[in-house]
Amino acid sequence: MISGLIPHRYARALYKFAGESNNCKTVYDEMKNVIEAFKSNPQLEKVLSNPHVEADDKRKLLLAAAGKNPGEDYSRFVSLILDHKREEFAYLMALAYCDIYRKENRISQVRIATAASLPDAELARLRAVVERAFKDTTFEYSYVVDPDLIGGFIIDVDSVRMDASLSSELEQLRLNLSSNN
Repeated sequence: MISGLIPHRYARALYKFAGESNNCKTVYDEMKNVIEAFKSNPQLEKVLSNPHVEADDKRKLLLAAAGKNPGEDYSRFVSLILDHKREEFAYLMALAYCDIYRKENRISQVRIATAASLPDAELARLRAVVERAFKDTTFEYSYVVDPDLIGGFIIDVDSVRMDASLSSELEQLRLNLSSNN
């Protein structure tokens, strides 16, 4: 519980601070880079929580994770979390900031998974389905090919799932058959 409270408080403070200088979107893009850096390098979290690593080295890592030229708001934020020895929460803070930004700006994350690669026209049709179902929302799309679906697709919009996959249909059929016995 505490580990969620600290990152959220820092993220909320950063969002408010970035809003005062009209840089929320810039910080959002930097935080997305930070999240990707943590995902692509799991050792980063261990390095940041290591008390034997110098604060200046941690600063360099966190600044590099944000991209080529991190802005002043993000740089000051890194200094703040290092001064308060909260760098071990940097990843969770980035996640919390992105959640806050998306909620404030009505942005939904959409993950489209298909059994086979689809042409752009078909992906556009799936996007149109999402946009018709969720009006007055901006979307960030990701697309993956998952052969385990056998056929069809799954669309996740935040916490809502539209499942039209063959694997799901087969599982449902199996459950129906087993409950009838």
